[in-house]
Amino acid sequence: MTVLVITGTGTEVGKTVVTAAVAATARAAGRSVAVLKAAQTGVRPDEPGDAAEVARLAGAVTTAELARYPEPLAPATAARRAGRAPVHPHEIADAAAKLAAEHDLVLVEGAGGLLVRFDAAGGTLADAARLLSAPVLVVAPAGLGTLNTTELTARELRSRGLDLAGIVIGSWPAAPDLAARCNLADLPDVAGAPLLGSVPAGSGGLSPAAFRSAAPQWLAPRLDGTWDAEAFRVREAPPAS
Repeated sequence: MTVLVITGTGTEVGKTVVTAAVAATARAAGRSVAVLKAAQTGVRPDEPGDAAEVARLAGAVTTAELARYPEPLAPATAARRAGRAPVHPHEIADAAAKLAAEHDLVLVEGAGGLLVRFDAAGGTLADAARLLSAPVLVVAPAGLGTLNTTELTARELRSRGLDLAGIVIGSWPAAPDLAARCNLADLPDVAGAPLLGSVPAGSGGLSPAAFRSAAPQWLAPRLDGTWDAEAFRVREAPPAS
């Protein structure tokens, strides 16, 4: 794949850290990487945004940000309240295509979930993925409630004819509860797509060198890593009832 769109089942599910892990793993495999943040919200002009955080953790990647709005809201709402121009799906697609001409892999990180609106016309990250004909990687939480939001996201992708590349658990707890352990089997079932990784909770707090060294162990071979979904499921399986 040349362009990979990364979305979440909602906000605060580990999307930026997963994007950094995918970038670091691709770099370790010898690929040039660009990261496009379609719209950054809730960050001042002088503060580092998500793209900068990906670069800090992953290393030498090209970063681009199409728009920045100060309030932590959906991009369409944040743009309206700031009196600034919104970002449209075709602008996201155009920017990603230009980066793809010069990089082996372009990661397009959305804002929140798949159907968060970027403009007043209702344009979403899903629309940008369709324009790019790009696969979509879904970042999901580990615990209770994730099955519903993951299945809804997967169904929406399929209803639009989009390719769901797989699911990555954005923050796997050090002491997973019963729901999280059971979800390892249930998530790929409800999504109809493979688990492609599991990022340990707190990974964003690692030093950049430690993050880059560990990242390939969190992601499956399809994402250039060495993570084995079946071995992980067996190791973390809940005790028999």
